[in-house]
Formats: sequence, C-alpha cells, structure tokens
Amino acid sequence: MDTDVGRLVFVLHAHLPWVRHAGHGEHAQERWLFDAITDTYLPLIDRLFALRADHVPTRLTLAVSPTLLGMLADPRLQARYVRHLERLILFTDEEIRRLRHEPAWQRVAVGYHHTFRAARREFCDRHHGYLVAALRDLARAGVVELATSAASHALLPMHTHEAGGARAQIEIGMEEFHRHFGWAPSGFWLPECGFSPEIDAELASAGVRWVVLEGHGLALAHPSPTLGLRAPIVTPSGVAAFGRARALARLAWSLDDGYPGDGDYRDFDSDVALELPRDRVARLLPESGERVATGIKYHRYAAPGAEREPYDAERAMAKAGAHARNFVERAGAWLGAGRPADRPAALVAAYDAELFGHWWHEGLAWLEHVVRGIAYDRDDVALATPAEVLEESPVLQCAEPASSTWGEGGYFAPWVSGENDWLRTPLYEAARRMHALATRHPHATGTLLRALNQAGRELLLAQASDWPLMMARATSAEYAIARARRHLDDFEAIADAIEHDRIDVDALASIEARDGAFPALDYRTFGPRPEAPPKRNGADRIPRSAP
Repeated sequence: MDTDVGRLVFVLHAHLPWVRHAGHGEHAQERWLFDAITDTYLPLIDRLFALRADHVPTRLTLAVSPTLLGMLADPRLQARYVRHLERLILFTDEEIRRLRHEPAWQRVAVGYHHTFRAARREFCDRHHGYLVAALRDLARAGVVELATSAASHALLPMHTHEAGGARAQIEIGMEEFHRHFGWAPSGFWLPECGFSPEIDAELASAGVRWVVLEGHGLALAHPSPTLGLRAPIVTPSGVAAFGRARALARLAWSLDDGYPGDGDYRDFDSDVALELPRDRVARLLPESGERVATGIKYHRYAAPGAEREPYDAERAMAKAGAHARNFVERAGAWLGAGRPADRPAALVAAYDAELFGHWWHEGLAWLEHVVRGIAYDRDDVALATPAEVLEESPVLQCAEPASSTWGEGGYFAPWVSGENDWLRTPLYEAARRMHALATRHPHATGTLLRALNQAGRELLLAQASDWPLMMARATSAEYAIARARRHLDDFEAIADAIEHDRIDVDALASIEARDGAFPALDYRTFGPRPEAPPKRNGADRIPRSAP
C-alpha cells in the first residue's frame, strides 16, 4: 500500500423508473430507456471493454438499480429498442440526403447515422440484446465493481416510519442484484444519496458493506470525522460510509461553472423533434404523437442571442480531452492536500451514470480520457473502488452520519413540497395495509400468493423517488402523478380483493403483465421481521476505532 498514491473512486449510479408498458406499441416514457441505452449504457460498456483490451488499468463502480436491471433483461423491451434504432437509422439516412447541400449540417447527420448503426450492431450481434451479461463479464474481469440500490429507488428516510417500508426496499434490492448476477453486492447506492440514522441498522442487516453519502452527510457526522472527506467512516451498525466530494464532482455536471456547458459541446435542449416539421419526424414519434426528444441534436451550445451553429464532433472531443486533463490535475491536487499519514487519501466522485453520454454528450469521451490519463500520465493518483479502499484502510473512525441527500438544499425539500405532499399519507396507509396482509397470510399459495406478491410490487413502484421529484420540478409532472396514483389504485384494488376473498384472476393477470418488476419478490418481506439472526454484513471485517 503506497500512501503517496491517492485513490480516485468513480461511482456511477444507473437508474430509470419502471417504464415498461403492456401491448406492442411504443410509449413516450420508454424513450427514457432507449435513449439511455444508446447514449450511455451501451457506449459505456463498449468503452470499458476497449480499455480492458488495451490493458489500461480501469476500476470504476457502477450501481445499477433493480428497476433498470429488470428492464434491460426484458425481451419485449429489447425488441422494441431494436425497432427504435431501425427507425432512427432510416430517418438519418433520409436526413443525409436532405442536407446534401449543407455539408456542416450533413456531417452531424452522418455521425448520428453511424452511431445508430453501430448501436444496433453492438446490441444485437455482440451483446445479443442482453446488457446484463456484459456488466457481469466486466465485473468478473475486475474492470468494475457492481452495486445495487433500493428496489424501486425509494428515498429510504421517507419510509422509515412505514411498517416494513425501508427494510423491504433494501432487502428486495439486494435480492434482485443476486438474481441477476449470482452473487451478493457489497455496495448499496442510497437513492438520492438519502441517509438518516434510522436506516443504518436495516442496511447492515441486509448485508450492505458500504454506501455513499453527499459530502455534508459525512462532514456533519458525530463525532466529526478527523479526516474529512478523504477517508470513509464506519456507522454504529458497521456500514462504511463514503462522502461525495461535491465541489470536484460539480466540474463534470454543472452547466454554469463546470465542463458540460462549454460552447463546443452539444446542446442537449436541441432536438429535431422540436425543430423540424411534424411530417418530417412523424415516424420517430410514439403512438401518442407527442413530440418527445429523439436524441438527434444538430446544434452546439450558443450564447444567448447568438446564432446557433452546427455541432462539430471533432472539436468537441478535443475539448473533452482538455477538460479531462484539467480534472485529473485538480483531483491530484485535492488528494495531495492534507493527505493522511497511515493510508491513501480517497476522493469519491459520484454521478448519475446518465450524465455521461446522454445529458453531457461528450461525457463518456471525457471519462475515458480521465481513465487513460491517470494510467499513463500520473504516478500520484490511481483508480479504486470502495471495496478496495476499505481493504487498504487500517482503521476507520466510528461516527453517526447526518441526515442528508444530494437534492437541492441538501436535505429532503424536493421530495416533500407543495406539489407532492399529497402522496405521503396514501403511501403510509398502503405500507401499513401491506404489512397487515403479509402478517395475516404467512403461508399463501396459488392465486392468493400471486395477489399478495403483486400488491407488494405496486407498493414498491408507488414509493419510487422519481414521482415526487418530477412533480416538484414540473418535469413530466402529469405523468408522475398518474403513475403514483395508478400504482396506489392498483394496490388498493388488489388489497380489497384479498380481504374480501374475491380475486379476479384476469384483472390480476393484466396488472402483472404491465407491472412485472421484481419477479422473485416474496410478499413476506413486508411482514414481521423473521426471528432468525440478522445476516452478517462483513462489518466485523472493517477495521475501526472505538467510538
């Protein structure tokens, strides 16, 4: 262990809410998944394989939410994604011909045409539509450490007072990871980086070894961490907690004072669906005809009032390399300042995975430049995963982290606002009712078993943190309200049918077809805690000091 070499810990959190719809038509919200596959997941996976083939030391951490894993593994969504790519390929082929007299704009269309053709080839021929297997291979090769998250990405501190609420989200999240990958994860991404002391014991009981908090959650821990954000602490229940270095991480996500808003980069808000006549883009629109983004964006960022110019990919990628060098320099300086004497300093840079490639088009190129720059140009910085940092840490200070999130203001305001506070009471009542049903029917079989399991799914999906956040931000707020209400209504209908012993099998099957997340869910998770001793979480192997 070389204490002069700082550890840069990249943690990317990949998540989308459950958006698979029944039937065969394409729905607007499924575009969230398709765009993320094309822009982020598929190119990230392929860049990681390329780094491995080039023997570049690469250690990243990827926390994948159970809802996203379920959608990536769904054959119906895989087929719909391929059809989506084929429409984009045909459209860009037409665009290349339309723009034949405007070479600067045509080059952009050609770039997209090549991107979509490559995505179809990689998705179908190399990965056979199953990206979960590619993630498993990268983990087994030591390129990434995979972690999980709460079942439906619920903000856990908001559910600590619900019977079985936070516990079910954590345990089912851990079980879904094991179902997809075949081993138990050591890391758990706290949705929205949301922590409160009440969830500490639940995390430990489920076998969680490490989590990431927003920086102030660690900085305000009691007692105060002596090493600040340069080392993890261990909670009273034995879970290692890392603090996210927000100031440095901001460089890669802020449009205002970070890299993504640079004038050479692609303008995310530009899209042909909003700029071309409807008849030109009709084939790209979902069944509803709604003008949703296609991912085809011709412009680079322009100053307010300035003429919008065509995107220049070569120029943008050169800028990504320069920004990567700047980031590595800053990270090295941060790691070298106030370095601990008995261990390497560790810097955690945590982001939504979809930032790279989707929101910030050049972000994946930037990330690859960072990885290669550290490997080839630095002898004072190395990439590491949280698990590796823990193995290198001789002693961890024991402290209780502070309640915190990475939302605006640093606490819970975005999820408890005037736009979404109506949701709290029905969620609480549904959790209470689910606990009562699970307690009343400890040995269900047949149709009753199916109904109880589906009631649990509807509760989990209603608890997703995405819905209240979308309401608070007025981003697809109508859809978020409709989704939350639909899951609550379906839960109530199933619960009523169970309590009155009148389960409609056809109606139940219809709900199962639409909301088939967490296929291995066991409704008993929502019931009384088993009498068996809690699972060992490996916390006894984490060195620590006395409180």
